[in-house]
Amino acid sequence: MTALRLVVAGSPAAAVPTLTTLAAGAHAIERVITRPPAPQGRKRILTPTPVAVEAERLGIPVLAARRLSELEPELLPLSVDLGVIVAYGGLVREPLLSWPRLGWINLHFSLLPRWRGAAPVQHAVMAGDAETGATVFQLSEGLDEGDWFARVTTPIGAHRTAGSLLDELSRSGAQLVADVVDQLAAGTAVARPQVGEVTLAPKLQRDDAALRFDAPAEVVHARLRGVTPEPGAYCVWGEQALKVHEAAIARDAAPLPPGALRRDGSRVLVGTATEPLELLRVQPAGRPSMAAADWARGWPAEAPGSVT
Repeated sequence: MTALRLVVAGSPAAAVPTLTTLAAGAHAIERVITRPPAPQGRKRILTPTPVAVEAERLGIPVLAARRLSELEPELLPLSVDLGVIVAYGGLVREPLLSWPRLGWINLHFSLLPRWRGAAPVQHAVMAGDAETGATVFQLSEGLDEGDWFARVTTPIGAHRTAGSLLDELSRSGAQLVADVVDQLAAGTAVARPQVGEVTLAPKLQRDDAALRFDAPAEVVHARLRGVTPEPGAYCVWGEQALKVHEAAIARDAAPLPPGALRRDGSRVLVGTATEPLELLRVQPAGRPSMAAADWARGWPAEAPGSVT
């Protein structure tokens, strides 16, 4: 197997395992491409991406840009064999698309062609899919349309969040990428066309995280898990937003009107179109995350009302 010269593009924490795994292998990473530092936290401190931090630790030169096209003058003179991209946050267009000798491969966190787009795991959870996964495919001009080399699957289950699934898939997907890179180097990689129904997974907005309690409990719970940790589920209590970090379906509880709140011993219940949800962890406006039971202790003496 001939060692390949690679360029790796990625930004969030989900891309770090791929960078770490490839850096530990037989191939040479010539450059890492990532998004520029962005303001983070309440103090809006300019912070490099997790991929930039890891590349610096590994001693690999980093290029930061909002669009890959900005880097054409620096990249095109380089001789590289393969580009690897994982959640960079921007499109690869010509002439960079065909710049590496073997093109680009992309680690996408879905079972393509289901959930093409920016938020595949989140949409899979919200839709109630039984499983999700990760796919390594050949990048093409179309959105996540290229032939695929390898994939891994994992059950979603009734309790897992998009965040926990993405963490798992980032690690199993990293090894998947490393295996495909080795196969491309050896000339044994086989690409297959995508087959099946195409569904789209656009980037989530704040409105996507609003919980609507007039839906069945399973639907509300799936949405909550799908938007956890980002953008973060919320509802409105009184006139203020209430973030909901964790909840469970209370199948043994008596029905409540949608959105109605009730204490049931140490439990805090909210009604849906079917069974209530038990709120487990919430975050009132301007306060830290807390157990829902602690939040309920601060309710007024009269009925707590409802959430919307």
